[in-house]
Amino acid sequence: MPAVAIVLALDAGTTGVRAIAFDERGAPVGQRYHEITQHFPRPGWVEHDAREIWTSIVGAAAELVAHLRQPVAAIGITNQRETVVAWDRKTGEPLHRAIVWQDRRTAARCDRLTAEGALPLVRRASGLVLDPYFSASKIEWLLTEGGVDVDADTAIGTIDAWLLWNLTGGEVLATEPSNASRTMLYDIGDLAWSDELCDLFGVPASTLPEVRPSSGRFGTVTGVAGVPAGIPVSGIAGDQQAALFGQACFEPGDTKNTYGTGSFVLMNVGTECPEPVDGLLTTVAWTIPDGGGTRTDYALEGAIFSTGSAVQWLRDGLGVIGSASELGPLAAEVDTSDGVYLVPAFTGLGSPWWDPYARGTIVGITRGTTKAHLARAVIDAMALQTRDVVDAMSSRSGRPVRQLKVDGGASVMDLLLQIQADQLQVPVRRASVLDTTALGAAFLAGLAEGVWDSLDDVRAAWRSDHEASPAIGRPEADATHGTWLQAVDRSRAWAEA
Repeated sequence: MPAVAIVLALDAGTTGVRAIAFDERGAPVGQRYHEITQHFPRPGWVEHDAREIWTSIVGAAAELVAHLRQPVAAIGITNQRETVVAWDRKTGEPLHRAIVWQDRRTAARCDRLTAEGALPLVRRASGLVLDPYFSASKIEWLLTEGGVDVDADTAIGTIDAWLLWNLTGGEVLATEPSNASRTMLYDIGDLAWSDELCDLFGVPASTLPEVRPSSGRFGTVTGVAGVPAGIPVSGIAGDQQAALFGQACFEPGDTKNTYGTGSFVLMNVGTECPEPVDGLLTTVAWTIPDGGGTRTDYALEGAIFSTGSAVQWLRDGLGVIGSASELGPLAAEVDTSDGVYLVPAFTGLGSPWWDPYARGTIVGITRGTTKAHLARAVIDAMALQTRDVVDAMSSRSGRPVRQLKVDGGASVMDLLLQIQADQLQVPVRRASVLDTTALGAAFLAGLAEGVWDSLDDVRAAWRSDHEASPAIGRPEADATHGTWLQAVDRSRAWAEA
């Protein structure tokens, strides 16, 4: 009997890292998880220890590999995007803590660049907006106020590049287009680092990794304790593009949402790079082999900064719940939030508002408000923020969303899926494998190494385990959403005041 092919996905998330093994049916056969430390040196600043990310993911991978009965055919990497790390290629040591995608320290710098007229260049070349969410202004800060000096050994990259460099024993400094397109230094039309954008932010191109296709052999494991040498690292994608791939959204109009630390709605818009769309991001979905060449798919994206982090706040900041799993049952104790709305703009608002000065707001509290109402308001906020993005995506792209595929930790709550279906007025389908970010990375790696032969094979491996259909009409949904928009208005521009 032939051995079952195993692909190992390494998922470097925002609050933790995991290693997940998938078989050739796309089914998970084992996983390990390690939480990582969050550092908040100042209000609005968020940092990680890049060395801790590396040691944690190696620890998770080694623990998992030790329990697998079959050899690993390939490794795929997926990662929190926009987070950047600078390191010394000679010593292998980080030169500063990694600056996380949630970090807002460069908001004023982005405002100045907008005032100076840089936004049209940024929109045209990168498909992004001038917001501290993206990597370029973070890198600029590292090279100025952060005290990182550039020499021949300086490397700067997103977390995938840092992990790949370490996995290959310092032999390979590379990334791929989905991650590169989130740095605000990459021209998504030309599919190359932009000299204009690098000059704008003062980033030497010599420090940046080579950009290779998302599916293809990057290198092999070298000198990693607990992980056998010689395993090919053959697939990489930023977490949300990996989730789009893992959800088998290969056709224009296919749309997914991942409820993670934040929520991220992506719509596949095909192989032609679209013009910028107000309130949304244009990004590279992936570059994959296609016949004798490569194929690049693009996506529209709406980025919501706070979903799971709002649950963490209820747990760790307020003590309303003892664990994340308590949120759904607590919220189900009430039929509605009883007029309570929570806008979780802890680090500003993303799509479609792009307001780094917004701050978290709770409105509608009365003496009758209980912790169950607050829990329900947190779940409502997940669905209502997603509706804001989907409404913008549909109206501005001219592509109606006919169904929404969902994944991520919070999607286990049937209540959330029902509220989401009610607000969008379309079916919401939950993937049977919730870790679609890791699954997408595994698919990309497995395609490169022959575990799966085609996109049709990948599509056949996708399954749904729950579907929610609208249970209320459009007028009722619109009434709730209208009040939500009033709450959003009250959260905006707060930090400026």
